[in-house]
Parts: sequence; structure tokens; C-alpha cells
Amino acid sequence: MTDRICVGAIAGAYGVKGELRIKSFCATPEDIENYTPLWSEDGSRQFALAILRPIKNGFSARIADVATKEEADALRGVNLFADRNQMPSLPDDEFYHADLIDLEVYDTGGVLLGRVKTVQNHGADDLLELQLAGTSATTFLPFTKAAVPTVDLTAGRIVADPPLGILPETDKD
Repeated sequence: MTDRICVGAIAGAYGVKGELRIKSFCATPEDIENYTPLWSEDGSRQFALAILRPIKNGFSARIADVATKEEADALRGVNLFADRNQMPSLPDDEFYHADLIDLEVYDTGGVLLGRVKTVQNHGADDLLELQLAGTSATTFLPFTKAAVPTVDLTAGRIVADPPLGILPETDKD
């Protein structure tokens, strides 16, 4: 498990006075402000975020030492990470995406299917993008109880029962 969790991203400047457009990835979007200080992905920069107001698709916010539109635009694309110990505990059947990435995925017979490359969400259920074992190909596995009955973070593995058609066929008669 990682020491930090991605909770949002800087989408660029908002106006001309150094305000930033912030996207929150938190279940309660305004909670992103509660996890200050936030960090850049590599941990080299620390940000004290103050939300000013809701705007379309996020929030207008201030970060200390950002006073111009150019300084705000220079931060566009920076993902914001919170220390794990600031994050709330999750129920047994919920997981932070960061904890799922790189877990090995096995089928119900114990055969290695691959490794979780990313976790995607396009409005419905989450999808696990699997880097298939022994190949550069990827596929998407629905992250549902039926398709993924077991997630064992301690062992670093997932047991999956993929729906038909998800995995490329390997056995041809």
C-alpha cells in the first residue's frame, strides 16, 4: 500500500489573480480541503489548499505562493496526494484505487491472469485494467462482487471470475 492517496488534480488557472481550478476525487468533493497539506506525486512539492467556491466541474481554490494566472497555469495537470493517515477508514468491501494498482489477479483456479494496471470509472462501476500475464495486451474487468469475489490486500492478490468474453481465448480446438 502506498503512503499517499490521489485525492484531486489541478486543472489550471481560474481567472487572472492566481486562483486555481481544482478537481476533487473525494467521495465528498469538498473534503479535499481537509487533507491539507497536499503533495505532488513525487513528494517534492507541498500545497496548502484553500477552497474559495464551487465552480463547474470542481472548485476555485488558492494555494500559497501562487499569485498569477501564469503560476496557476504552470501547475495544470499536477495530481494532488494526501497522506494515507489523514484518509478515513473504508468499509471491508471498499478500496482506495491506489491499493488495487499492481495487485496480481488470479482466476478461481489459481492461474495468474495478470496485474492491475489502472482503475477506471466512466460513470458506472469501476473497471480494473489488467495487464495480461506474458503479453503487452490489456483488458478491462468489471470491479463487481460477481467478477471479483476476493480482494486480499495483505497477500497482494485478487481472485477474479471474469465474465465470458473478457479474456482473449487461449485454447483453440
